[in-house]
Amino acid sequence: MSSMNRRGFMQSALAASLAPLLMGAQSGTKRPNILFIFTDDHAQQSISAYGSKINVTPNIDRIAQEGVLFKNNTCCNSICGPSRAAILTGKHSHVNGFRSNLDTFDGNQETFPKLFQQAGYETAMIGKWHLKSDPQGFDHWEVFPGQGHYYNPVLYDAEGENKYEGYATDIVTNLSLRWLEEQRDDEKPFMLMCQHKAPHRTWSPGPDHLTLYDDVEIPEPDTLFDDYENRAAVLKENEMMIGEHLMYAYDLKVQGTGREDALGRDFPFREYKRMTPEQRKAWDAAYDPKNEQFLAENPQGDDLVRWKYQRYIKDYLRCIASVDDNVGRMLDYLDEQGLAENTLVIYSSDQGFYLGEHGMYDKRWMYEESLRMPLVARWPGRIKAGTVVEELTQNIDFAPTFLDAAGVDTPVAMQGESLVPLMAGEAVADWRDAIYYHYYEKGEHNVARHEGVRTAWYKLIHYYDVEQWELFDLEKDPQEMKSVYGDAGYGEVLAMMEQKLVSLKKQYEVKS
Repeated sequence: MSSMNRRGFMQSALAASLAPLLMGAQSGTKRPNILFIFTDDHAQQSISAYGSKINVTPNIDRIAQEGVLFKNNTCCNSICGPSRAAILTGKHSHVNGFRSNLDTFDGNQETFPKLFQQAGYETAMIGKWHLKSDPQGFDHWEVFPGQGHYYNPVLYDAEGENKYEGYATDIVTNLSLRWLEEQRDDEKPFMLMCQHKAPHRTWSPGPDHLTLYDDVEIPEPDTLFDDYENRAAVLKENEMMIGEHLMYAYDLKVQGTGREDALGRDFPFREYKRMTPEQRKAWDAAYDPKNEQFLAENPQGDDLVRWKYQRYIKDYLRCIASVDDNVGRMLDYLDEQGLAENTLVIYSSDQGFYLGEHGMYDKRWMYEESLRMPLVARWPGRIKAGTVVEELTQNIDFAPTFLDAAGVDTPVAMQGESLVPLMAGEAVADWRDAIYYHYYEKGEHNVARHEGVRTAWYKLIHYYDVEQWELFDLEKDPQEMKSVYGDAGYGEVLAMMEQKLVSLKKQYEVKS
């Protein structure tokens, strides 16, 4: 069944079960609010609802416990801007035109916020945008320029720049709550995109969490010392290794070592220069003793890698602790204002991230840690608490899902599918059995361009510029340590996966 026909079939089949919701949409009285909380580089493996062994996230977990957790949610292109463009448009990168962070998003194209506006919703976008062009389709928007900053950030709107003192995660939440409380038209349903910079590099913790995890040793991933054997040769050429490419001042917050870094000596930690004297005092009190201990001990070899991992992962998790606190603030506001019952709350991130797996940080590769995106949602009365979805879902599905939930027609040109029936615990006939992925950017971190296909049990990756391939048996090798491409025992599997790649490229009209 084609994507277009399946969408029509699903909408017809759901008409009866969604009749009260659709009637509400037509009358304008019971249409659900949409709160989309979105972060940058938040890995599934650092969310306790997904089984994290390194931290707890009680407020994100609350969404999952009171609603649904998608176990196999993926991105179509594991890098910040392209993922955001895919979510806005419901289309793969080659269709929406934003293949890499070097591109500029064409805001004139159709997006789900524009459709919400046309349907009578009040729409807002606050926080990290990262698409170069100004936001369109929003009654209110205030966003970081580019990546934005953690400390004392600047945001801009249609009128110009606005400077704030404080920590970015708190500020984005403050601005979101202010819009909900004071600036929106409360006669209309709302669609709010609350988008955080955290936990993006350089992983700068907020004042409330500067010493969190100081007294614990975070467990190391099994593959921290991956030697990159038994896979495509291009993997060894990566420039995102914790041991070799994290920089002392910029990433690890150790100033003035004089040691050679990936970009020279003492490439600066820019957030420190942005801090007020009071903020610097708190920062120094937290980091100076730790840094002095590191310099005195002067670890070498594998011990140095382990130290870098601990500093990196603790700062990353400290940023997530702030995110989780602020998710709790948003949920509490909905409860206090009587909005929770009629609000679909979604938490996700633009892609996953390497937390030391394969010895790496960052994203981009099609391996599981960055391919998987967190996705949890709560919708009282529509989603049964504790629902778990095993099906393969993708970020191109977000736009059709939001529109479907609001009773707004989904354009045929959107390539994703609504997740509303899966949220409701329904078995959907002919749901996809594979997802298509394509990473286009040849630049930072030296990741070869590649495309691939993933099913429930297998993954095929093609590094087309160098004509290298990988095939993984995810059931037998979930950590993706050995490619079985070329293994005679996987001949039938390879043929099946190659056919799926051809089929999905045809379905999504991939030209190159």
